Amino acid sequence: MDYLKYTCTIEINLPITKVIELWDNEIYFSKWQDGFQSIENIEGLAGRVGTKSKILLQQGKRKMELIETIITNNLPTDKKALYEHIHMTNTQTTRFESINKNKTLYISEVEYTKFNGFAPKLMAKLFPSMFKKQSQKWMNQFKVFAEEYSN
Repeated sequence: MDYLKYTCTIEINLPITKVIELWDNEIYFSKWQDGFQSIENIEGLAGRVGTKSKILLQQGKRKMELIETIITNNLPTDKKALYEHIHMTNTQTTRFESINKNKTLYISEVEYTKFNGFAPKLMAKLFPSMFKKQSQKWMNQFKVFAEEYSN
């Protein structure tokens, strides 16, 4: 199985412009992505289509290195990126919709297109919900951060 797709959503009690301002700013990543260590631009201009960055995460004792490539950036509407890791490849499309002037819907669509190695394939087959739970966890943490930061 080399395919896993899911969508996560959350409502944030802030205007869409504020949500995007906080979500898209690398300075705040460590405030809402537990395990985030750093992001380093390795090619192109930050945020532009084609830009590549190296992202370092720490989950428990395990360090993860991802290469992010921006596929599209149409913020405030959406942003899509490719993430490549030694064990897996996925795309993530993030969308924002204004519910009203003080509430925003944050949508994350994730599609894993490749799993490398026996263990990652097994995890994806037996525990696909763990991937979605991690995405939703970061979205929940972003909501808390954004709403507290803005008050």
